Amino acid sequence: MPEREDSCVLVQEPRQVVRKFLARPQREGVGATVRRSIGRFELKYFDPFLVLDEFSVTAPAGFPDHPHRGFETVTYMLQGAVTHEDFEGHKGTIGAGDLQWMTAGRGIVHSEMPASQGTQKGLQLWINLSSKYKMIEPRYQEILSKDIAEASKDGVKVRVIAGESLGTKSPIYTRTPTMYLDFTLKPGAHLRQPIPITWNAFVYVLEGEGKFGCAKSVATSAHHLLLLGSGDGLEAWNKSSKPLRFILVGGEPLGEPLVQFGPFVMNTQEEIDQTIDDFENYVNGFEKARHWRSEAAISLDF
Repeated sequence: MPEREDSCVLVQEPRQVVRKFLARPQREGVGATVRRSIGRFELKYFDPFLVLDEFSVTAPAGFPDHPHRGFETVTYMLQGAVTHEDFEGHKGTIGAGDLQWMTAGRGIVHSEMPASQGTQKGLQLWINLSSKYKMIEPRYQEILSKDIAEASKDGVKVRVIAGESLGTKSPIYTRTPTMYLDFTLKPGAHLRQPIPITWNAFVYVLEGEGKFGCAKSVATSAHHLLLLGSGDGLEAWNKSSKPLRFILVGGEPLGEPLVQFGPFVMNTQEEIDQTIDDFENYVNGFEKARHWRSEAAISLDF
């Protein structure tokens, strides 16, 4: 079969939905609510993805000072704004449509707190790092909404956070090869999106309802996670009268041992024990945690 210019039509073996469940609200942080779909008892880990939360937070609730080691966090704002601070002196605010890709690496202590009135909503994804990257220096990549690459065709709009879609590529660098695409399908629209055949991939529905994998499948509504089986791409249909919005996320599995203790993710129990010791004694990457508190924590007396 000759290759056509539109790579979006090259899906030959569509992935089917092999697992589906509703992300139910639970408490997290200090007074915040999250809908956790990865990192819960039904799905502890979906290599390389550790956690997916759809969060909702209203001041004074939030996520005050807390540590991380061994992975990356991706925060994508849907509504409102959040201010982040860390013990390296970084501070910034991301609003609706903005993105922060944080590499915790060998260690970071930071806070994420509401920056405006009303309810702030967004997604946070934790992506595991391979053993060779777990102890690198922490860093941030931040992209404002206006700078996120977008493309549209035949009733399909995509924001390309990581990876490529509709011929548009993201500038984000991902140490663990990852695609992160925010799709909106108009009523009647049909999507074919390639996915590397060896990668794990999932869909999380944000708004509306759609059919995934097969046009005859049962329509799936907001707050549902869909794990995709084997194949070279995703097909999705919006057969409803309202827009359908969802994220498609895929990543190359690391295939490494994993041991997690809360916000610390390493390869062995010995490394976890060392991480706990490092954090408690303010060494090996956590030196600045000894005397640091975020401005948000001080003002709210956390």
